[in-house]
Amino acid sequence: MLLELKQGILYGPVNSRRYGKSLGINLMPAEKKLCSFNCVYCHYGTTKRCTMNIDQYSGEFPEFDNVVKALEKKLKAPVELDLITFSGNGEPTLYPQFGELVEAVAELRGKYRPEAKIALLSNSTGLACEDVVDSLDMIDMPILKLDAGNENTFRAINRPARSIKFEDIFERLFSLDGIYIQTVFVNGQPSNIGKDDLADYIECVARIKPQEVHLYSIDRPVPNARISLVPPEKLEKMAVKITKETGVAARAFYE
Repeated sequence: MLLELKQGILYGPVNSRRYGKSLGINLMPAEKKLCSFNCVYCHYGTTKRCTMNIDQYSGEFPEFDNVVKALEKKLKAPVELDLITFSGNGEPTLYPQFGELVEAVAELRGKYRPEAKIALLSNSTGLACEDVVDSLDMIDMPILKLDAGNENTFRAINRPARSIKFEDIFERLFSLDGIYIQTVFVNGQPSNIGKDDLADYIECVARIKPQEVHLYSIDRPVPNARISLVPPEKLEKMAVKITKETGVAARAFYE
């Protein structure tokens, strides 16, 4: 069964297999999914509103002040957490005031939970916006998606909004320092683990030189029944190969 959309601004803290106790911030509409990708593996199902143009949906986002108030209340409570993570029902950087909100969250973190880190789980499309790029300096762990090393596989796996091109995303990732790359590998139709696809992907990682690469596969029902998970032992082998060929630390995550 596919996951239901998050109904509130905050969720968790949840125990992340990658990052510890994570308090999620959902900046997306709660009624219908909104994202710039329509990934074949998304646990929230098909993206019927796949776009970078959010003007017509501006009234559906949570109010800025409501996000700040909800987070402040949570951070003042006796709740254990390691991370404050921008994630949720779609691409968080689509939020109209994303840069301003990151600044507000950083201030609250410094005031109430200076030991916690701020993370962003993003599909990388928001890097087209200057305020999103500027906000990365306030985010301890900018975790940015790269599921492919070429245009054809990118379109088959991520099924982006029409205006989004693989080369643009690659160039923006290439221009950044201190980022983390997150990658979902899947088997079946389509797949991004073939010999040529993996070679293209590794070449991209070698050029981007991120802080780390985090590999994982699907572990819940997905909208495309023709894809399947990549077994843990194969993920581990891929992580070793990536590290060996790029010099970048790659880690595989699975249940």
